[in-house]
Formats: sequence, structure tokens, C-alpha cells
Amino acid sequence: MPPPRKPLSLKTRALQALALREHSRSELRGKLLRRAGRQATGPAPGAQAPGPGPNADEVDALLDALQAQGLLSPERFIESRVHARSARFGNRRIQAELAQHGLQLDTQTAEILRASELERARAVWFRRYGMRPPEAPLEAADVARQMRFLAARGFSPEVIRRVVKGGPHED
Repeated sequence: MPPPRKPLSLKTRALQALALREHSRSELRGKLLRRAGRQATGPAPGAQAPGPGPNADEVDALLDALQAQGLLSPERFIESRVHARSARFGNRRIQAELAQHGLQLDTQTAEILRASELERARAVWFRRYGMRPPEAPLEAADVARQMRFLAARGFSPEVIRRVVKGGPHED
């Protein structure tokens, strides 16, 4: 039987999470506090009982230190989230996700996304519905379904109308 593992320190858990991907401050804070809550409820069967979990003040102090060292960066989190989401989602969805983390796009990034939204919506629409023959009219139910599909992905109503009514190439 292997010796019981020593519980990881708060900083080690934070660095492990940041090594996997960028996190927002609120997201990382929640993860660290949830982990502390699991420790407070007791160990898993067969595991060694951990010491007392960190409190909110300890977590906030650690997050301040990580941010001062440049290991936790809201700008990098926004950049990574926009990069990961922009190929599949519209501006509204990206902004809503960032708002859940207490962040917002800077004006330059918002403008770049706004300029590319029509092109991105066409790409998403095309991946889902493919080419249709120009002479094949769409029924109202098909148009509504396609518009709901794009709206659920956070594209603006004007962009949705242009994509669905005009097809993949029409401006």
C-alpha cells in the first residue's frame, strides 16, 4: 500500500490550474474555494484527512500575488477565450461569457470581432447547412430553424438575416 499523499498547497493547486489553461480571477477563486469546501466535508474513503482548508482571505491574497507576478492575467484570459470561441460563436455569446467572469472586451478586440462577425456567421452556417442550390427556395420553417441556430450561437439579428437570406456568399 503506497503511503498517503500529502495535500497540495493552495498555491500548487492554483498553479496546476493555470498550467492547464488561462483562468479568470473569479473562476480560479471559485475552484480553490470549492476545493476547500470538499476538504471541509471530509476526505474520500481511504484517503488521509487533510488539514483545514483555506478561507476566502487566503485565496484572495494568493490571487493578488499571482496577478502581481503576471501568472494570472485578465488580458490573457480574454485573449484566449476570444480565440477559442470566435470561430464558433457570435459577439453576443462571447461578451456574455466574459461578463460571467466579470470581464469585458476592450474596444479594439470588440471592433475586430464586429468586423469579422458576418464572415464567421457564414462559416458556422455553411458548416451546419452546407451549400444549397440557388434555385431551391427555402421554406419558412427552414429559414426559422437556421435563424434560431445562429441566434443561439450569439450572432446579431442583422448578420443572421444577411447569412440566411443571402446564402454563404452574398453580401
